[in-house]
Amino acid sequence: QVQLVESGGGLVQAGGSLRLSCAASASISSISLMAWYRQAPGKQRELVASMTSDGSTNYAGSVKGRFTIFRDNAKNTVYLQMNSLKPEDTARYLCNAWSSWMNSWGQGTQVTVSS
Repeated sequence: QVQLVESGGGLVQAGGSLRLSCAASASISSISLMAWYRQAPGKQRELVASMTSDGSTNYAGSVKGRFTIFRDNAKNTVYLQMNSLKPEDTARYLCNAWSSWMNSWGQGTQVTVSS
């Protein structure tokens, strides 16, 4: 299993930006899918953005055009650039690494967007 540690969350005003980082304990270059999820209190966990090992990306409709997922294989880190943040983006953001042989989650980082 790969250990994942998220960072970069915080409190930001609506319209602001944050960049989340997900540092992995081992190489991510061969991991099939790296993704960011979020979970707000009382709500189900939802997929925010994902990236395959060949660079294909997928976004939730609610964040498309505002969020960007990208990875730095040399640093074993996946990022989530979040722009034009809205109060409804408030949630705990979790990093996930999936391959056929493993499924790892980080502890998450809290993002709070004030109106």
